[in-house]
Amino acid sequence: MNTFLLAAVTLGERVDSIFYNFDLWVFSIFGHMQCGFLTAVAKIFTSFGDEMFVIPMAAFGLVLCFFKKTRKYGAALIFSIVIGTLITNVIVKPMFLRVRPYNTLQGVAEYFAWYKGAGMLSESDYSFPSGHTTAAFEIATSMFICFKKDHKKICWLFPVIALCTMGSRVYLMVHYASDVLAGFIVGTFAGCLGYALAVLACNIIAKIKFLDKIDVTPLFKKVNPKVAPVAIIAVIVGIFCLSYIPAMTEGGENAHRCAYVGEYDCMNEAKVDDKDYPPIDGKEYCKIHWKQLSGVKE
Repeated sequence: MNTFLLAAVTLGERVDSIFYNFDLWVFSIFGHMQCGFLTAVAKIFTSFGDEMFVIPMAAFGLVLCFFKKTRKYGAALIFSIVIGTLITNVIVKPMFLRVRPYNTLQGVAEYFAWYKGAGMLSESDYSFPSGHTTAAFEIATSMFICFKKDHKKICWLFPVIALCTMGSRVYLMVHYASDVLAGFIVGTFAGCLGYALAVLACNIIAKIKFLDKIDVTPLFKKVNPKVAPVAIIAVIVGIFCLSYIPAMTEGGENAHRCAYVGEYDCMNEAKVDDKDYPPIDGKEYCKIHWKQLSGVKE
C-alpha cells in the first residue's frame, strides 16, 4: 500500500476517533426507536438515494432537456447528480477510506443488536460521506430551487424526502451520523451548483438559435396538457419501484457477504456474478477488498 493510501486510511480512522461518541449517541437514539413499521418506512426512503433510482433520474433529466419548458429542470438534475457523484465517489470516499460501521463496531454489542434489528443491510464500498444522502440532497436541492423559483408549493416535498432518506441511513445502521452530515453538505452544494450551471446552460442555449429550437413539445400538441404531470409522476414512481422492489429482499443473516477476514469479518455486500469483480481463488469479495486483494489501486 503506497504512502497516499496510508495517509488516506489515517483520515478515515481519524474521523472515526473524532466523531466516535457523537456517532454512537445518534445510533443509540435511532436504535431505541426501532420497530417494524419504522424499519419498513426507512427502507422506502433509503431507496431514494440508491443508484438504481439516481441513474434513471439522470436519464430522465436528459429527456426533460428536450422540452423547452422543462429544460431547466432536466439540466439541473443532470448537473447536480454528476457533481455530487464526482465529489462523493471519485474524490472524497477514496480519500478517506472510512470503513462501514457494521465492520468497525462489531465489538459493540448494543450497536450490533440494532444493526440486526434493522435488517442487516449492507453496501460494498466505503462509508464517508454517505452516497445515498448526497444523491438525495443533490436532487432535492436542485429541484427545490427550480420549483421555488417557479412559485410552486411542491418544492417543499423534496427536502422532506431528502431528510428522511438521510435519517434512514443511520436508522438502518449502515452509516454513521457524521457520514450523512457530510453527504448533506456535499449534496446541498452539488444541488446549488447544479442549478446555477443549469441556468447558465439554458441562457447560453437560448442565444444559439439552432439549439434553442430543439423542442419536442409540438410532437405532443394533441395530448391533453393535464396528462403531462400525470406522466411525469408515473415515470418517477416507476423509477422508484425499480430501486425499491429489489431492495425488499436485501440484507438479513443469509445475505451474500464479503469473504474477507482480517482485522474484522467484512460484512459488506459481496460482488456476486459481476464480471468487473470476478471471484479470487473461488471467493467473492466486496469492492474494497477485491481491489486490495487483486492489486487494483483506488
